Formats: sequence, C-alpha cells, structure tokens
Amino acid sequence: MCKHKTPCPTADASDHDAARTVARDDVVGWALLCNGVVVFDDTGELLPDGQIIAPHRPSALSRTAA
Repeated sequence: MCKHKTPCPTADASDHDAARTVARDDVVGWALLCNGVVVFDDTGELLPDGQIIAPHRPSALSRTAA
C-alpha cells in the first residue's frame, strides 16, 4: 500500500502508527495512515483486517497511582 521511497511500517508492525497520514478529519478525530490503519484522537486504532485496538493513552488514575 505504501509507495514512499523509504516504506512506512506495515499495519502488522509494532510501530505501525509511525506511517504517514494520507487523510484526516479533525472534526471527527481520525486519521488514515498509508498502511491502512485508522488512528483516532483517543488513541484507539482500527487495523485494515478489522481488528480494533482499544484506546491506550495513560489515564489520570494511572498517573496518580505511580
């Protein structure tokens, strides 16, 4: 899918969210990466195969517990 000179990480790579953004909707809060991954502003993700990755940003509770 990626046609960049230095290819972006594939959707199944551990750093898949480092791929370049090809489309974005700031009102709704999502971005489509060139590897087919959709990332949401709440840090959730939707992979091209339909797999959902739940939001994984640290919560205020986890910061105070440390």
